[in-house]
Amino acid sequence: MSIISKARIPMLLTAMVGFLVMVWTGIFPEDILEKSTFAALGSILIGPAILHMGTMIPFSILKRQYKAVLIALGGIVTAAALVLVIVPILFDYATAVAGIGPVSGGVVALLITSERLTEIGMTSLVIIPALIVAFQGVMGMPLALNFLRKYAKRFQKNLDNESFVASDPAEEAAASTETGKKSSPIKSNATMKLFFVFFGAAVGVALGELTPVHYSLWCLAIGIGGLKLGLFEPKALERSNSFTLTMVAIIFVVIGTMADVTPQDVLNNLPAILTILILGTFGLAFGGFIVSKLVKWHPYKGMPVALTALFGFPGDYILCEEVSRSVAGNKQEEKAIFNELMAPMLIGGFTTVTVASVVVAGILIGTL
Repeated sequence: MSIISKARIPMLLTAMVGFLVMVWTGIFPEDILEKSTFAALGSILIGPAILHMGTMIPFSILKRQYKAVLIALGGIVTAAALVLVIVPILFDYATAVAGIGPVSGGVVALLITSERLTEIGMTSLVIIPALIVAFQGVMGMPLALNFLRKYAKRFQKNLDNESFVASDPAEEAAASTETGKKSSPIKSNATMKLFFVFFGAAVGVALGELTPVHYSLWCLAIGIGGLKLGLFEPKALERSNSFTLTMVAIIFVVIGTMADVTPQDVLNNLPAILTILILGTFGLAFGGFIVSKLVKWHPYKGMPVALTALFGFPGDYILCEEVSRSVAGNKQEEKAIFNELMAPMLIGGFTTVTVASVVVAGILIGTL
């Protein structure tokens, strides 16, 4: 559907909705993901995939993306304010709190919110964050994709005018660190490259267990630092011929967030869920628009960064790939558009999903 619609319908959205329909109609058994080795494999590969993302964002790019962080935070603050002001009037405060954490970031916030609701006996509300996480991509991905397409077309005009040169910042950074150095036989071996990535991810997961900082941030930092120090090559998983398999497995994990959703669950909680999703999506986009203007970014570039709160990784990466592929007229344009979109989208996603959402959920759930 993504290819047929020229990326107007995101691939990940098609997969998620298609899976849900298949389970509801009985075509797929309810425990299909439990029996699938891909879902289990995907859970293991999240750390290595995030480390891989770090090897795609050298320090030179990271320092230039502070505006993406500000835009992402502006979107979350605006969305939280709207939900906390309006939802209690229509429903109640607990419903607002149950929804705002997941809207601001996703699965980690869902876990924090669900555990707290269970602890205080509000088990009837647990379904709200679960359904929001399951369906927030349906709201966020098409909207972000359309904004990205519009920005990509504007960016393409500059490319046509030769105002930009198609370059890969990760490759440039690696080239500068490898000048004059010989590649060792160990590091040039694809199996050893994969081993180094998994070892680095294991260290990140261990640090996540030992510290209050989520393991995803450790994996990202290890990827960025390892690229700077020459421990990893740019696009580490691609260099070890493992990235495609990794992305497929992680998509199974994303789809799995919808595994336990039933039609009755959706109907019973639909009014509250729709209200929170609409307010949250509008708040993220509007906050992203305002901060984009303040930091002098085009809103079509900034608003998708704020909207990454609704889908995060790997959705942000997949959307950048789809937009660059569908808009570009040749491989050089595709590479230039992808490089322009990828860094702010990934930074925005990590800001919302791995940091801000945990803080928002942790603070607000403590008020119940």
